[in-house]
Amino acid sequence: MERTNIFKLLLVIIVVFAISIYFYPPLITSLNLGLDLQGGVHIVLGAVESKEKPVTNEDMEQLMAVMRQRVDELGVSEPYIQREGERRLIVELAGIKDPEEAVKIIGKTASLEFQLVDGTVILHGGDLETAHARVDSQTQRPQVNLKFKSEGARIFAQITEQLVTSFPKDDPRRHIAILLDGEVLTNPHVNDVIRDGQAVISGGFMTFNEAANLAALLRAGALPVNVEILEKRTVGPQLGIDSIFKSQRAIVIGVTFIILFMLVFYRLNGLAANISMILYGLILLGMLSGIKATLTLPGIAGLLLSVGMAVDANIIIYERIKEEIRNNKSLRAAVDAGFKRATLTILDANITTLIGAFVLYFFGVGLIRGFAVTLTLGIVASLFTSLVFTRFLLRNAVRIKALQNVKLFGA
Repeated sequence: MERTNIFKLLLVIIVVFAISIYFYPPLITSLNLGLDLQGGVHIVLGAVESKEKPVTNEDMEQLMAVMRQRVDELGVSEPYIQREGERRLIVELAGIKDPEEAVKIIGKTASLEFQLVDGTVILHGGDLETAHARVDSQTQRPQVNLKFKSEGARIFAQITEQLVTSFPKDDPRRHIAILLDGEVLTNPHVNDVIRDGQAVISGGFMTFNEAANLAALLRAGALPVNVEILEKRTVGPQLGIDSIFKSQRAIVIGVTFIILFMLVFYRLNGLAANISMILYGLILLGMLSGIKATLTLPGIAGLLLSVGMAVDANIIIYERIKEEIRNNKSLRAAVDAGFKRATLTILDANITTLIGAFVLYFFGVGLIRGFAVTLTLGIVASLFTSLVFTRFLLRNAVRIKALQNVKLFGA
């Protein structure tokens, strides 16, 4: 029986260390870093108001929605988009490769129009169902394929039929110009009636990325109001690199002191706590990577706070165990009673903190929500390691004769 306990204990410890060595590096490198850590672009947009079209609260809400869809098209993870005042919008994009191109896409009004030669507008961007960039198989040039909604397709078929039947084949009046923000992208000639509601924007694209960016703009839709870029600045990664270095140093120093403190004051219990802390870090990184969380400086603060709470939970348990040992209970009984008496205290403390984290998440914005997420995940991980994993280690340890010495448990 004792050999079984020794084997189980050693096997679990070896597995924890092996998994940690294997998974820690890829989990750390897979974390998304926020603007304050890896740099990016900070943009302030202002809605342009006129007498004919005053800017309403609904316009700003729609502007935020369209802007978020545009940013998602850029492939930016966890962008920060927030209103400032009545007619301003802050957009922060972390880690993007081409800041200038991103600014162009964000600032575009994306007002798409299909015009006849006489200037009559027959369709708008709102009539589009979708748009995708393609490479023409014959010319090998990039183009944008458009597909209209049912009503837009009906109008397009009707107009193209009128042009084909009313004007000769080479008549310039059979052209339909496609304009973006008042600029002519292309002015194609209508050869036949287009009944399937599909059109192609070709020509004018130097690269495939230009066509892809236009398609992204059209899919996201036109901005409900005109905007101007009030502020644009590129945030370099130097501050982030310095912050990461200092945070890593703080974590290493803090964890080192915690490990030494737990070993000196709680001995075998402290060793169990240190092993649990390794598993705690692995679980926490796994959860952060799983939900594709973006790590910011406040998020790192939330992680450090949750580490402190994890250690605090173990200390509460070990002090309870020492009290039970002083009351002349056996080691097995002291461990069981210590966990039983400490569980409610630990749950009470962590649940109140979780409530605070939920409030910060639902009513906070941006970096505050990041802090709340990391703190919440840290608390969940710490509850498992302290109340489940540490208990498993100690309950097996007290069944081994060589370890049945109260001095090893800090008493």
